[in-house]
Amino acid sequence: MSKITFSIIKADVGGYPGHANVHPELIEVAQENLKKSDILEDFHVTHCGDDLELLMTHRKGEDSEEIHSLAWDTFQKATEKAKELGLYGAGQDMLSDAFSGNVKGMGPGVAEMEFTPRKAEPVVAFLMDKTEPGAFNLPIFKMFADPFNTAGLVIDPSLHNGFRFEIWDIKESKKIIMETPEEIYDILALIGAKGRFVIKRVFPKGDKLPNDEPVAAISTEKLYQIAGEYVGKDDPVALVRAQSGLPALGEVLEPFSHAFLVSGWMRGSHNGPIMPVGVKNAICTRFDGPPRAVALGFQVKDGKMNGPADLFDDPAFDPVREQSARIADYMRRHGPFEPHRLPLEDMEYTTLPGVMKNLKRRFESVD
Repeated sequence: MSKITFSIIKADVGGYPGHANVHPELIEVAQENLKKSDILEDFHVTHCGDDLELLMTHRKGEDSEEIHSLAWDTFQKATEKAKELGLYGAGQDMLSDAFSGNVKGMGPGVAEMEFTPRKAEPVVAFLMDKTEPGAFNLPIFKMFADPFNTAGLVIDPSLHNGFRFEIWDIKESKKIIMETPEEIYDILALIGAKGRFVIKRVFPKGDKLPNDEPVAAISTEKLYQIAGEYVGKDDPVALVRAQSGLPALGEVLEPFSHAFLVSGWMRGSHNGPIMPVGVKNAICTRFDGPPRAVALGFQVKDGKMNGPADLFDDPAFDPVREQSARIADYMRRHGPFEPHRLPLEDMEYTTLPGVMKNLKRRFESVD
């Protein structure tokens, strides 16, 4: 069976109002542009917060110039519409004037997987807003390495061997491959520092699935590293395959039953709880948040994306949404103090340095 590639390419090309949402006309522009293409097997356009999300299946492989060019052109057209409508931050994530063969390093975020489809191929697309790539470290680890989350790691022989994690040091531009369960403690020593070490891909072990084909992929773009200044939070996306030798769908979603803390929120400068929501509630209003997560489920067959099922649009996640709201209240009461505000070394990449620059000349040596 020929391989298929599932790509998510996203960008903030204009919010309305402010950083809250994506205007419906931008989604229409994106849909019309992708509909004209003859290189896609299928597509779905949606949003999470103020990010325009392009979900596409094709047979061009990862990092395809044709696919990335199509996405870039789509974002350019959406930017034009955003400017016409006077939307906030129009073209914010478009950090280059000309496409150069790949959108990586140009502003948009990318998560892609090329794989050989199984007889039944469930794929979950996770979309986040108002947070950073490392926000996926905890849930991805729990899905593929935590037996208290994923019962299959204990009771399913096809998962019992564990998985291989590709982890990137996004400050040093290096990567390492580590295995579970053998290296769980060493993996946690890295990914617990989510601002620096980020899970990029997960690969299977054993003989049920091809070992060189990813079963999870996460975007790792850091906008401040590209732009050289704060231009917005990174708002990561991820793809996760499920069932038949992999975590079951329920095990893939279970990590989001806990409102874990992530970095981002207002001006990318605060710690706050993740809130899993349906697309209709993926609108960041409370202090530009709290940070949101959307999960869209598809059954991929012959390149067609059957779906989506809006997986967090479910009363089973009401308790965690309530928990997230309570944590948001608690964190907000700290105002400008840490740990609500990020540690000073992380604030280096926000708008705070402009304030500190004005104060620097007033400091005097202490005897």
